[in-house]
Amino acid sequence: MAVGAGRYAPSPTGLLHAGNLRTAMAAWASARAKGLRFLMRIEDIDRPRCRPELEARQLRDLGELGIDWDGEPVRQGDRIDIYTNYFLRLRKAGDVYPCFCSRRDVAEALSAPHGPSTTGYPGTCAAMSPDEAASRIAAGGQHCWRIRVAAAPKEFHDHFLGSVPIDLEKDGGDFVIRRADGLFSYQFACAVDDALTGVTEVVRADDLLNSGLRQSWILRCLNLPVPAYHHIPLMHGGEGRRLAKRENSDDLRGILSRGITMEQFRSALAASLGQCDRGASISMEELAVRWDWHRVPRSAAVWL
Repeated sequence: MAVGAGRYAPSPTGLLHAGNLRTAMAAWASARAKGLRFLMRIEDIDRPRCRPELEARQLRDLGELGIDWDGEPVRQGDRIDIYTNYFLRLRKAGDVYPCFCSRRDVAEALSAPHGPSTTGYPGTCAAMSPDEAASRIAAGGQHCWRIRVAAAPKEFHDHFLGSVPIDLEKDGGDFVIRRADGLFSYQFACAVDDALTGVTEVVRADDLLNSGLRQSWILRCLNLPVPAYHHIPLMHGGEGRRLAKRENSDDLRGILSRGITMEQFRSALAASLGQCDRGASISMEELAVRWDWHRVPRSAAVWL
């Protein structure tokens, strides 16, 4: 039986900050502790927004932190044909439909008196007949493609947080898997890639918790394996602010330029994950041996 895998999947649209590197460390340590392969995936499907020099910088920073990976990085921008094939499967099964609504159309439908009881897409095009949809597409009608969520589970099981109630029908409604410009969505590409590359464990920050149910629903519709998800609390900066890629002072170079050594930085991240005492020194090899999910804090960490 093939060995499963963990993964880290950065998008080369900015520099990796301390929180990104912390999540990568957790994903790597958890996978290595279980004897899993560890994969690197470059989420560059929206290539106009991605920059090769940032990809190179991200991979260098991860390597200097002590994170290694098996095989060459997978690049989403090279996998469009694969996504198209799986999209057509959903289309054939009737799990997706074309939506001709603009953002303004959706906003007006939601704000109308006695409008739908949802915080997202109200399902305007969900019941459109195939003939009408085909006619509008043939006439050049701009459209995206949405996946139906009415039959999706009403809760999501996270292997770190436990069962979390999430109702996709009320929280966003049928969501986009292929944009009007033809690009596949993050949710779709990410789900398909996890399944096809053998990822059995996903470790990421809890701001992506809702994505867990969306991606697992896509995989169930495709009859593909669903990985075990672990969503950990974010790392915040001073005054509780959320770290962002655009703030270069929080990236690896900025941190090291303040006189913090790589060993100190690595150990500080490990301590924030509950795997060693603050001020203690720990190598990546030791971290993989010691890794214990029961010690990971359930509240946000702070990086100053």
